[in-house]
Amino acid sequence: MCPVERKAGTSASPERPDVSRRNKSEQTDVHLKPDDSESRLDCESLRSDRSKENPPIFAADRTDVHVKPDDSESRLDCESLRSDRSKENPPIFAADRTDVHLKPDDSESRLDCESLRSDRSKENPPIFAADRTDVDLKPDDSESRLDCESLRSDRSKENPPIFAADRNVKSAKPPAPRKIGEDAALPPSMEDWTTEHVKQWLTAKLRIPLSVSQNLYESETSGACLVSFEKQDLVELKVPLAPALQILREVKRFNSRSEPSARPHEPESQRTAEHHLETQTVSTDSGFHSESSAVVILQEARDKIKRLLEKPTDEQLSEHTSDQFSEHTSDQFSEHTYGQVIEHIPTATHMKKTLSAMRPFDKSNVPVFYSEHHFLPAIVGPSNLLEPVHEYQLLPDSEEVSQKEALFEFTNEMFCFAASCMNSRTNGTIHFGVKDKPSEEHGQIIGLKISSRSLYSEAFELNVSKYFDQKHITSARTCIRPPVFIQVQREDGTASDKCVIEVDVIPLYSETLDSVFYTIFNIPSTEKHQSKSECLFVRDGSRKVNILSDSNPRVLQDKIKDIDEKVKHWASARRAAEQRHEPPPSCENQGQRLKQLITRGRDALSNSIQVFVVTDKCVSTQLEHMDFLKELNLFAVLDFDPESAKDGTCHFYRKDRVANLHFPHMYSTQDSTSVIAKLNLFKQTSWIFCNGQAGEDGDLEKPLTPGEWLKKRSGDITNMVSFLCSPDLLPRHGLLVIIILHSAVTDISSPILETFCALYRSLEGMDNMLCLCKDATVFSHWKNLVDIRCKENITNKCIHSLSFQEISSTIKTLKEPQTRASRRFLPSTGSSSVQLEKKDEEMMPDLEILCENECENTEIETKTSFEDFKKKTEEDFYRGGQVSWWNFYLSEQPGSLPFIKRDRYTELHKIICPVQSHMPPCVIVSLFHHPGCGGTTLAMHILWSLKNKFRCAVVKNQMATNKDIALQVRKLLIYGKQDQSGFTPVLLLTDNWYDVEDLRQCIISATTDRNQPNMVVILKCERTPFPNEASRNSDNPNVIISAKLSLKEKDLFYEKYEELKKSHDKLDTFYAFMIMKNNFSKDYISDLVNNILKDLDVGSKQGRLLGGLALLNAYVHDSYMSLSLCEELMEIRSPLRKTETLEDKMNPYSTLLITFTVEEHGTYQAVRLLHQMIAENCLKVYKEHKLKLSDVTADLLYCENLYKTCMGKDFLIQFIQSMLVTRSRREQGDDKNTLFSPLIEDIQKEEGVDKVTEVLERAVKRFDRSATLPQALARHMCLNEKDFDSALKWALDAQSKRSNSYIADTVGQVYKSHLKKIIEDSKEQSPESLDECLNLASKAVSAFKESQELAKKDEHDPLDLHFKRGHTSYNLSGYLAETEVTMMALDLITELPVFTATGRHSRDKMLQFLRGQHPLSSLGHHNDPRMNAIVHVLKNHERFLISLKPRLKENFSFFEDYFTYLRPRHVPLKKETVEERNKRKVSELFKKYIILFSCSEEEKLSERAKNPKLSLQQVIVDHREDLEMMQADSFAGLLQSLSHKDPKDIENILAKWKFIFENSRSRFPSTSDTVNYILANIVLHSVKPNSSLLKKYEELVTILNDTLQREGTRSNMSELYYLCMLLMWPSKEQSLKNFTEYSNITTYITSAKRSFHKRFSPMFPSRSAIAYFFLGRSSGLKRIINKAKLDQTLQESQSSDQIRNLWHTGQAWSDSNIQGKLLRVKGRSENGDIYVTYGANTKITVRPAYLGDIRSGYSREEVSFYLGFTLEGPVAYGVKYEN
Repeated sequence: MCPVERKAGTSASPERPDVSRRNKSEQTDVHLKPDDSESRLDCESLRSDRSKENPPIFAADRTDVHVKPDDSESRLDCESLRSDRSKENPPIFAADRTDVHLKPDDSESRLDCESLRSDRSKENPPIFAADRTDVDLKPDDSESRLDCESLRSDRSKENPPIFAADRNVKSAKPPAPRKIGEDAALPPSMEDWTTEHVKQWLTAKLRIPLSVSQNLYESETSGACLVSFEKQDLVELKVPLAPALQILREVKRFNSRSEPSARPHEPESQRTAEHHLETQTVSTDSGFHSESSAVVILQEARDKIKRLLEKPTDEQLSEHTSDQFSEHTSDQFSEHTYGQVIEHIPTATHMKKTLSAMRPFDKSNVPVFYSEHHFLPAIVGPSNLLEPVHEYQLLPDSEEVSQKEALFEFTNEMFCFAASCMNSRTNGTIHFGVKDKPSEEHGQIIGLKISSRSLYSEAFELNVSKYFDQKHITSARTCIRPPVFIQVQREDGTASDKCVIEVDVIPLYSETLDSVFYTIFNIPSTEKHQSKSECLFVRDGSRKVNILSDSNPRVLQDKIKDIDEKVKHWASARRAAEQRHEPPPSCENQGQRLKQLITRGRDALSNSIQVFVVTDKCVSTQLEHMDFLKELNLFAVLDFDPESAKDGTCHFYRKDRVANLHFPHMYSTQDSTSVIAKLNLFKQTSWIFCNGQAGEDGDLEKPLTPGEWLKKRSGDITNMVSFLCSPDLLPRHGLLVIIILHSAVTDISSPILETFCALYRSLEGMDNMLCLCKDATVFSHWKNLVDIRCKENITNKCIHSLSFQEISSTIKTLKEPQTRASRRFLPSTGSSSVQLEKKDEEMMPDLEILCENECENTEIETKTSFEDFKKKTEEDFYRGGQVSWWNFYLSEQPGSLPFIKRDRYTELHKIICPVQSHMPPCVIVSLFHHPGCGGTTLAMHILWSLKNKFRCAVVKNQMATNKDIALQVRKLLIYGKQDQSGFTPVLLLTDNWYDVEDLRQCIISATTDRNQPNMVVILKCERTPFPNEASRNSDNPNVIISAKLSLKEKDLFYEKYEELKKSHDKLDTFYAFMIMKNNFSKDYISDLVNNILKDLDVGSKQGRLLGGLALLNAYVHDSYMSLSLCEELMEIRSPLRKTETLEDKMNPYSTLLITFTVEEHGTYQAVRLLHQMIAENCLKVYKEHKLKLSDVTADLLYCENLYKTCMGKDFLIQFIQSMLVTRSRREQGDDKNTLFSPLIEDIQKEEGVDKVTEVLERAVKRFDRSATLPQALARHMCLNEKDFDSALKWALDAQSKRSNSYIADTVGQVYKSHLKKIIEDSKEQSPESLDECLNLASKAVSAFKESQELAKKDEHDPLDLHFKRGHTSYNLSGYLAETEVTMMALDLITELPVFTATGRHSRDKMLQFLRGQHPLSSLGHHNDPRMNAIVHVLKNHERFLISLKPRLKENFSFFEDYFTYLRPRHVPLKKETVEERNKRKVSELFKKYIILFSCSEEEKLSERAKNPKLSLQQVIVDHREDLEMMQADSFAGLLQSLSHKDPKDIENILAKWKFIFENSRSRFPSTSDTVNYILANIVLHSVKPNSSLLKKYEELVTILNDTLQREGTRSNMSELYYLCMLLMWPSKEQSLKNFTEYSNITTYITSAKRSFHKRFSPMFPSRSAIAYFFLGRSSGLKRIINKAKLDQTLQESQSSDQIRNLWHTGQAWSDSNIQGKLLRVKGRSENGDIYVTYGANTKITVRPAYLGDIRSGYSREEVSFYLGFTLEGPVAYGVKYEN
């Protein structure tokens, strides 16, 4: 049967879909003549699985399309009609299309309506009209065929088109050779094709671009080559990926069609029969219970025909069946039609009927037996509605099919029958195990062999919600009785192993009313997974009929219009029949109803349900029966008993559970976050006194009369209810409201009734509500009041005939089996234990406490469901979920392998134990790990193994404050202790907690009253892309774990794999485990995703949601969507009421998803893909389906539901913005550097710049307060579009929203790019273009200067959102860009004719002008107007031009200091960094600067020869210029000379500095000249200690000391104090009394640190000072050992990469050669620092290079270390504790 176009799972209503939107009339026969085996109607457009909205409507009167002989290429090629791209106004096809005649020899001609491909049309496709008659394909049309792939019903997923009836199809002959052009006939075998054949086929058939086909032609690609090609072969032949994949698919398709026979071993009669069936099915597109059922019909018919063919009368049956199928029309080709066909098939045997008595209706305990081969009475239709109708079904035995298939058939048939009875309002029984053939064997008892009766009972219970709409589940459960199993005896009276299964249906009027019951029907599919469709079954005589199966739209429309009236008539008749036979009143179903209401139709009350209770005063005698409240997950109790806390329900509850006492006004606020935090919502129950509390006198807290309550408190109640029921706080499907009434409510203005009405409004009805009434009187009053106020009949939502004792016991039995022991114990001192009471545990809500008897003696272990629980627990973890304590417990049970111990387990265990090794009261142990490699699992494994030694806990609330956690840790620490001394230490796990140090301090502060060491160990588990670097930079003991398994670990994973295979059938879906087992293999993940998504419909809701998640997870780390949002997008309105969850709705793709808990503004569930690599591979699959990235992005930006009130909205918005603006950076762990976010770059690469503009403009509108989005748009318009005006507009817009160095730099970059474009486009500079260029250059420089100033204030890069947790870098872009613009301006000036006309002389004039030494007036040419105009422009910009050289010099000095004095704190090994790229750029710019402003040495010698009497000052200037060219004119440049210059060059440098130092014009050389001269001596001594130019050590100390006397200790010149450390560092052999200049060394070190911080503090977050020199073993200059020399020492045995790694890991200090050159200094560790003492008064502070070198706890210890010197001060390396 063909269902209406309505997706499974959506709620049904009497108003059914408008059938007028479909094909309007009957389409007449399509005749396929003999030999027309290949002719086809190629309408891929009609593939209903691609149509998403508004499917096509076929209307009338389309005339014949005649394709004449030899018109082999002619076809109706209307690509424009591809309707799956149409989003609005789909095409309307009119009825009665006339014949399409394909004449003889039209071997290739066909109606090729690619235009009808519903996936391709976008807007307003054409409308086809009327009267299409038969399509006659004449003989010899061997290639033409009706190729309507669109009709392949197994591809239809949603809203398939409905085709009109009466299309007759006749036989066709086998295929003949194809033709693709006028004269080019293709051989049947592709291997016989020539290169010309291949080219023709690619171009004409596949429409491959001519360039690609020509390339293959030139490569001599024949057919034999083509069939042997794989994807890589085509790519190597320079075929683009998309055409390559198309070619491979089409080759495979061609070869499969070209096979002589698809089934060569089958009988010809069978293939013929199947061909008739297939042709008939394709032409009619009608079938069994399916949205698109052609293939389903075909498969089922084939199966039944095969069974018939196996009988003795094979030929007769085959012939008869073929005739029946060929003659039958299509308007009712369904299960019912098939029955009519089979009725005419003669049977081979005739049996004598022996009737057997049926089981009495609706009596399950009557002892009845059936006899094998006896008969039940013939089935009849409904009589008086109370007499049951009967239906027989003979299911296959468990020996014939799998258990799963048998259960599938059972549930399908049972619920379809039940729905037909419920709609027709007749009682009925379906009998399984009885023959149902319309023949003499009809009604024969055969029986079924079933492996387990409980499986069928469970299938009934579990599958009700899969077949009925959510609002009808309760009615269905009430009307459909559980299965009854009746033993089948053999004919000799002995018991057989068979039984008959019977299900009774009793559609009581009180349950069915006027409802129409639509059925969501599961059908088998030729694909891997089942599909679903909606059906509407009614009884038609003795059979059930699906109203929605009719393929004739007119008939279907009429039937849908009639059904409502018919159902009302049947319902009325049913009510009358029940009244005539009214049984005595019975309340036996109230217990069942309570179960259904409290569990929402599920098997048990889920622990995830948040329960609200509204209650009035409970008498003391009933309190003991309120104990069920303690078993519920109470979120809030709205109590109207003012004395409840004294002796009522609240007092009773708080004896064993925690509840915070609140009042309604406390919830009246707009700030939900503060309310959640202050009131401890989600952590502890809120007990709200809605009518005040006895003993309170405040107006807001005292009890009130009902009249006063309405005036003064009802508003607070309304606000509170709105807050508590807000989707921001709780998803509606996770909420249950229980109203408990102990006394009658008779007043219509009662406060409790007003509260009910507020809840009713907020929850939009009673779906989430349940009323428990004391008795029928209370119920009657309550029902009447609610009916008056809300016009709602609440009878089905009330329980009134059960006592509260019965209610309490029933609810407690419905609780899910407890997975925790009822009595839990904590370890205590002396190997003792202390019981942890549940109430006390609730007082520590932010901690998940691990008890020493965790998972032992639990209720779940005693249940039969324990094995299922065990398997699910393992499945959840190994699929990728968070590890639970049960995983460790189960692995310790007999017969199980131990939980896998990672290699670092033992190391981490040793660090934590023994606890006595930790002296301070609280210590931190760090575990750094790659994401997704099992780091958190390892940490929890450690806790599990230490649960008997420590009181273990995990911080579970990410929103908790450190202070709250510290107080709870203290409570856990002292729990069960009185005044005894000694405590059991606490082991606290924090996962990705980034304020652990503050937490440690809070814990210490909270435990100051207990002077006990070794109390708390914090195990800090932190995800990081660089665990090795994090480990080296950590000041805590730590271990690391990476995404790579050792050989030992691989073996353990393999052993575990073999164990899991024994207990889990779907082990290959344990993707997290399999990824690790395969050592994080990329190939494994790619194959996995491709296999799962092979049948994905990317345009469906499932496809769009999966695409959105894949997009987020692929481009944003740790991103997710809330579960409630995903359910909203999938239109799952109440997932807890029915078994269709997100997992069901997303099946089979749900295996790639994982649901987890997020703590943000409360607790909620979130969804993401299992791994980022899986997300990336999902997007690749989407691209293969032609879904563009911009389309998925647009979905996220346009979807209003994403930005309305929902859980996790703020984080989702940040994820989306980050995806659009956050660029990739190698230094932050990315694989490359990008100009834009990876998503934007991919969109530009694949779709073009226009799409990028469209996406970003839409994003700017969506997030109108964001500054980063207009900034990104400005950069795009500038760099990609070259639209500088628009770029400037967006950049200034961004700057108006937020001002920082990055946005200011963007403004400058727009000016810079505009300037560059004008220069590139101008062949010759005119005065006007010169003026414009200089204006742009001036504006750019101003913007970059602003960026430089703002960089000193920036806290972080705004493009790095909070989840990009890398160390931020200092923004150098302003300095670098200014330098580039300055050089561009200088290049522009040098090319002007005023400076190039007269060669060298003109260049000198230019340099003098740029130095401000030459007037512009002398450059004018009075006879040349153009020259004068240029000079005039230069005059207007003279001030700017003269500033260029000084600014360049200043910027180069800045870069030199920045790169020389500082190094990045975190440098990724073997990865290029921004640092290295910037260094290259600066070096290139500096070379241009030198060429422009410096003269060569030859020029200077020539000048001196011409003028031997040059002044001394000019010689000094020349020397300075020489030093500048050699990059040795500064302190930083000289330091770099240590590793970049040979000794001869350094001698030359020292000679020049000596000349400058000794010939200073002033009395004393400048301080900078002095320090440079001293450093030049030190550098030369390091590389050539015997040079005659060197000053003696004592002379250098004297020069330095003299300079210090003049400068003092407040200078900003860090270099001066750096030399003090090098030359004046004391030693044990020296007597400070003899060297008074050494006595102030401590002061100079302090000055060095102060001046260094003043200059470079803005850069400290990302950089640290570099040590160029170390303290050696000798004296004088010989004890100053430069690092370059140490590198040379290591180079003797190591490569450069290995050397770099040795320094990074600290292993270099263990090298014996290094140790032989350096002096190990002894000192003392105090307060986290190291001190070295010389003499009695000199105590020098030394900073440890790695904080982890010093133990925590401020222990005073003797240490030794190697001493390095940085401009910030002395640094200790290789620290060792002497004791």
